[in-house]
Amino acid sequence: MIMKKSSFRILQTFGIVLLFTVLIGCSNEATTDENQPADTDEGTLDERMAVTIMTTAFAPEPVDSSSPALQAIEEYTNMDIDFQFVVNANYDERFNVTLGSGNLPHIMLANKTPSFINAARDGAFWDITDYIDDYENLSQANEIVSNNVSIDGRIYGVYRGRPLGRHAVTINKEWLENVGLQTPKTIDDFYEVLRAFTYDDPNQSGQDDTYGMVVSEYEGPWDIMQVWFGVPNGWGYDDNGELLPDFMFDEYRDALHFFKKLYDEGLVNEDFAVMDSATWFDPIVNGSAGVVIDVADQANRLQNQITEGYTNDEITLDVFGAVEGPQGLRTKPTAGYSGILAISTTAVKTEEELRRVLQFLNDLNDEEVQNLAYNGVEGVHHEILDGELVLTSQQEGGELFDREVRDLNQIVAHIPGEKFMRMPQTNLQQKATKVMEENLDIVIGNPAEPLISPTYAERGQQLDNIINDARIKFIVGQIDESGLDEAVELWKRSGGDDYIAEINEAYSAIQ
Repeated sequence: MIMKKSSFRILQTFGIVLLFTVLIGCSNEATTDENQPADTDEGTLDERMAVTIMTTAFAPEPVDSSSPALQAIEEYTNMDIDFQFVVNANYDERFNVTLGSGNLPHIMLANKTPSFINAARDGAFWDITDYIDDYENLSQANEIVSNNVSIDGRIYGVYRGRPLGRHAVTINKEWLENVGLQTPKTIDDFYEVLRAFTYDDPNQSGQDDTYGMVVSEYEGPWDIMQVWFGVPNGWGYDDNGELLPDFMFDEYRDALHFFKKLYDEGLVNEDFAVMDSATWFDPIVNGSAGVVIDVADQANRLQNQITEGYTNDEITLDVFGAVEGPQGLRTKPTAGYSGILAISTTAVKTEEELRRVLQFLNDLNDEEVQNLAYNGVEGVHHEILDGELVLTSQQEGGELFDREVRDLNQIVAHIPGEKFMRMPQTNLQQKATKVMEENLDIVIGNPAEPLISPTYAERGQQLDNIINDARIKFIVGQIDESGLDEAVELWKRSGGDDYIAEINEAYSAIQ
């Protein structure tokens, strides 16, 4: 049974109000008006409110008002919800068109793009920084993610949370056993595993047909590994408290020398710089590489590919978070969010309405609503059999699930976390979940994430390419230390010095 949230609030605030009318002298002037609203605004939270939400859609048919799952969410939150679903591929374009029209919905999913940043600064969206602590769920937002979504130190929407500690290492467990090694704990251990996977016949084929780790043109694995060495995540503080980019720290050079050693000794694929990321995982699945660094949940997907489509039935994968470096266990987090649920100041005109919408966004994180948004209504879209979830509406093509449930989860923020029931998980999925939870204790935030640099907005791609290209060239031996120095100087001349100055100026302004 769905219990209205408003029912609980009514019970909490209900009181008896006695109205006395006093007639003074012979005056016949009216002193009351039966249509006059009460002086208190507490009752507003108990009134049904209509809210329009613009967000992304992935299902072939968008959820409409006939969905019993949507109706149950409306009943629980005491809101009439009008969705404006936009196909994900076209969303940014539609966002900008809607923003330019001035006719904004109450809530719209926003990405942290220049157009959203400028609109927030211009007052198009509510600054909710000073409000979110008043709400049970929203007040538990992660500090690193809140910092990541902020603009000039202020928060202009409720982030849609994603696992912050998601980065991890997938490793061939059978190979570890074959070479007599354990899951690596330190950087030195990690090197030894990659060496053994390359030279100690880990697949026991008697041939030279394996190597340690597969890397593609996607630079993510290098970014993750360098944090193990103590390199800041994006930006860090120098001895004077000034913010500098990661490549200006000594630890960055230490990491690069390690990467070059892996390359020189053949412990990573020689073609990594030009390897299409679409084929990145093939060497893990076909049994020619033993390690890949990506996200924790990738391990189970790769295990499924091995089981379903290949003859390498003996390959069993495992997953772990990070290895210990000079500064202990550290890992690079993801951004921790996918879009921001921003509240329009034109559609939501008063602070009273704002608080009603924030209560709605708060309530969407309750366990009951999360289950409705992800699994639908029990007996209609799913069953609970022997304590386990069975998504019956996903059977026979899943049209019912797509039409009535699928895109409802686009408005769930997962703050403080995911509470919905899942279908039975494999051991590897359970391990990945545990790794992501443990990683929360070792993630390293980026202090410059909320800071805006006009120079970077204009030349960011050019600046990034200078450093990324130099890193690759150093790893493969095309340049040496002096070449790195030259690349840094080029970066500075190309706008990097202005970038650093603007970041530090922006940082000082919000302290």
